[in-house]
Amino acid sequence: MLTPGAGSGAPGPGGNPLRLEFPQSLAVYDDYAAAQRAVDFLSDRKFPVQQCMIVGTDLKRVERITGRLTTGKVALGGAASGAWLGLFVGLLFVLFTTEGALPILISTLIFGALFGVIWSLVGYAATRGRRDFSSITQVIATRYEVLVEHKVAAQARELLAQLPGSQPNPFA
Repeated sequence: MLTPGAGSGAPGPGGNPLRLEFPQSLAVYDDYAAAQRAVDFLSDRKFPVQQCMIVGTDLKRVERITGRLTTGKVALGGAASGAWLGLFVGLLFVLFTTEGALPILISTLIFGALFGVIWSLVGYAATRGRRDFSSITQVIATRYEVLVEHKVAAQARELLAQLPGSQPNPFA
């Protein structure tokens, strides 16, 4: 939260390290690397960068489709994850028993794989074909704003004006 008077940027009594006291916009960038470059530039000039914050704004969720799901792929994935779980349980059993380790590990691995196949296929059947694909998702920001505490804003603007390729913030 960027509320006025919420803290000094440093953890303190009731303070939150993710808050600035009366934050002001220093600059807005299209990518994180440019915002990071600006703060690094300030740091190189001995500016108190602990009074800065980079805030990603205009968030969007991106989902990358990685492939088509089939019953076979779901079963194979379930078997693999179940086998790992079975192996883990087997290792725990081996720690607390005096019997042979190999039969315990093999049996728990097989039971785990079987359980994983059944569990994943039941889950897949429950979707009734509404999601027959696999994907990965990520939330990303489309803009990055560098904020600075009000008491050092003028100094930060003067320094940042020296950064090659920088443009003044029209909102500052």
